[in-house]
Amino acid sequence: MHVHILGICGTFMGGMAVLARAAGHRVTGCDASIYPPMSDQLAAHGIELIDGYDADQIALNPDVFVIGNVVSRGNPLLEEILNRGLPYTSGPQWLAENILAGKWVLAVAGTHGKTTTSAMLAWILEEAGLDPGFLIGGVPENFGVSARTTESPFFVIEADEYDTAFFDKRSKFVHYRPRTAILNNLEYDHADIFPDLAAIETQFHHLVRTLPGNGLLVVNGSDANLARVLARGCWTPIERFSAADGWQAGPQSADDCFTVSLNGKLQGEVKWKLFGRHNQLNALAALAAARHAGVPVAQGIVALAGFRNVKRRLELRGSANGVAVYDDFAHHPTAIRETIAALRGRVGGARILAVLELRSNTMKLGVMKDQLAASLAGADRVFCYANSLGWDVAATLTPFGERAETYTDLETLMTAVARTARTGDQVLVMSNGGFGGIHGKLLARL
Repeated sequence: MHVHILGICGTFMGGMAVLARAAGHRVTGCDASIYPPMSDQLAAHGIELIDGYDADQIALNPDVFVIGNVVSRGNPLLEEILNRGLPYTSGPQWLAENILAGKWVLAVAGTHGKTTTSAMLAWILEEAGLDPGFLIGGVPENFGVSARTTESPFFVIEADEYDTAFFDKRSKFVHYRPRTAILNNLEYDHADIFPDLAAIETQFHHLVRTLPGNGLLVVNGSDANLARVLARGCWTPIERFSAADGWQAGPQSADDCFTVSLNGKLQGEVKWKLFGRHNQLNALAALAAARHAGVPVAQGIVALAGFRNVKRRLELRGSANGVAVYDDFAHHPTAIRETIAALRGRVGGARILAVLELRSNTMKLGVMKDQLAASLAGADRVFCYANSLGWDVAATLTPFGERAETYTDLETLMTAVARTARTGDQVLVMSNGGFGGIHGKLLARL
């Protein structure tokens, strides 16, 4: 089959393209922005890339056009596809029909922690010899790739709640039909497509409705929003974590260890290099899901000792003159708060300089601006890049006084951070984008 992918350079669509190529299909694709590292990854797999959405790509005559959710009406190639009545589908639907069909799908959903938990779960299955396929919205350092297909019946997928395509406004995850599903947490996000929290809860319940009776739901037992979703109806066994009647994590000790208990019975102790309460909860969810696939808890705990995290999750990018620079994907207030708390637990009283780019659609719309100051409270200094926003970030950060600075010019921001940083400081850069390559540039200046 020849598939031509519109919007191929997105994290999901690029991963799907790699899976399709590995499965033996001819894959071509186009995007408005083709640049490394995704362009290099796709080219390395023999995938031909076209810059832009010119209508003459119709001449490629693929068997099907796979249309990413970045593509909307008015796109010249899409309009030509519609005018000619050519076959098209969405990425999630193509994936479900051509890669996931017949697999034991383990899906990881939630507002936060999807990527890390998916990577943990895939690694546990890998260490157990189950050779899972996977599609993850980041690059797990244990694997070095975001997607792969195998002969194994097991497939781990990061189950995103964002919409599917211009013609299918259901969340992506309703296509995956998992047997095992993790519901990590649920908060309001994606204000560009969801009017309120209730709309997201409805999509999560659509996912719950697709699970079989012999499947398993692994659910955060301390999340009231998820409890409300399940109250609508559930036909699948549930195991809860962060709950007295389920999986629990003991406090992390100074040497990065924490205990794992199930229904009050000690299962073992995880010894690893990750830190933060959120990662303990991610680990519990991964252990529970892996157990459903046949991996004993003790074996899963041993596997986690070798887990090396995902790129851009509190990733230490380097140090210069005694100043450490971290990169993290945090962009939602809850993730910002938890990331700072995790770093604080590691560095103690050292100064944390939070460098934040507000670029998600939710933050650009200002929907959560009132939560921003509180989420940053654990930082000693705040440097905010607020380019092209429709609301006053400086006013929102007024409680910080002189400890917060707001910039609309990236070079000026970097100069301010480099001028402020001193030996022993921890610079925590948070953004869900590339942030202009600020990490390397800061290290060079420092």
